[in-house]
Amino acid sequence: MKDVYAVPDRNIRYAATKVFFGTRWLGSSVQSHGVKMLSLVKKLDDLKAGLDNDTYIDVILQSLPPSYDPFIINYNMNGLEKSIHELINMLVQYEATTHKSEPAVLVGEASTSKAKGKGARRWKRKMGKGTAS
Repeated sequence: MKDVYAVPDRNIRYAATKVFFGTRWLGSSVQSHGVKMLSLVKKLDDLKAGLDNDTYIDVILQSLPPSYDPFIINYNMNGLEKSIHELINMLVQYEATTHKSEPAVLVGEASTSKAKGKGARRWKRKMGKGTAS
């Protein structure tokens, strides 16, 4: 009876890979995103999805927002070979250093004065002088 109602492993593996490849970081801490991705990696390993460590790392890096592009370029240019745990630790450190070095944004009140448009009047006067007889 159990075999009749059991979902084939292929369907479960398909659903898990779809979630893993489609996951994007949406504003939580990079550590919580890393933990989420790590749990998906473990699930895929348990299902014998056949993905290697490099593929997992590529997908995790692709799930990051554009603000992490400098980190990704550095990671790829230096040919770093790290485990997923090491990568997540590096991302947490990067997040901590980038938040410290971001400049403060000053918010001021906008001016309500408008330009008077004298340039247009001067142009008309010059044109008028040349046509007068």
